[in-house]
Amino acid sequence: MAEPIDSVLVVYNPGSTGDADVLAEGLRDELAAARPELAVTLRPTEYAGHARDIAREAASGPGRTLIVSASGDGGYNEVVNGIMDVPGTDAAAAVLAAGNANDHERVTARRPLAEAILDGRPEPMDLLEMHRGDGPPHYAHSYIGFGLTPVVALQLEKGGKGSIREVVTTVRAFWRFTPFEVEFSRGDRRRIDNLVFANIGEMAKIADLSETSRPDDGRFEVVLLEHRAKWRQLRTAVRAALYGLGRQPATAEFRFTACGPMPVQIDGEVDDVAAGTAVRVRCAAGALRVVR
Repeated sequence: MAEPIDSVLVVYNPGSTGDADVLAEGLRDELAAARPELAVTLRPTEYAGHARDIAREAASGPGRTLIVSASGDGGYNEVVNGIMDVPGTDAAAAVLAAGNANDHERVTARRPLAEAILDGRPEPMDLLEMHRGDGPPHYAHSYIGFGLTPVVALQLEKGGKGSIREVVTTVRAFWRFTPFEVEFSRGDRRRIDNLVFANIGEMAKIADLSETSRPDDGRFEVVLLEHRAKWRQLRTAVRAALYGLGRQPATAEFRFTACGPMPVQIDGEVDDVAAGTAVRVRCAAGALRVVR
């Protein structure tokens, strides 16, 4: 049985639009009232990527520290990767929802975080591990998306967030979207609209990707949508939002090569994949210890 945590570090962005500082202080006060001997430290970030640096530093230290990310999915991704930078660490992770998109917390949380910290012990959770060529791995706690998913995300960053603006931006990105070409094996080239690897069953607050996805089953779901007419794309999107996509195929590893440059969305954050890059996504089973 896993040992309980012996200290808590709450990482937050003081400039967050989700009141991360207020939520972090609230969690500290709640834990102090219930268990005053438990050391709880708040650590604000100062620059992009700082949460990963903070998590790496904490995971490298002694003890069994729980590193809480008071953030959205992107901030939590930084903390997760910071912990994974330290092989063999006893540090664990948790997320305190404080962002625009909190897919992971919404899908995986079983109870209020303070209660989980006070009552629970860390348990193993799978991660998605993505390799681009010979580069170092990048981990995702929830999903990795290619195709329409990151294109919409890029346009949302430019157009701003907010219910009406999100709808308008999403519709524009949808109608302007052109498919990407990938090679799954030698000579097997296909044009795709969307390719999502999912460690959880939901994303983007409303889309149900798979009814069978779990973050601790040693597999991830593959949602592959080959290129089709716009009206068929729209029908699939509406079905995902209203009814879900149902059961999806699952695997422990997936490989392909990007025939041209393409964006990728990793837990809400957008990056790039260069043309000709060999991409490998695998399930890192039980790689992260979490409290939820």
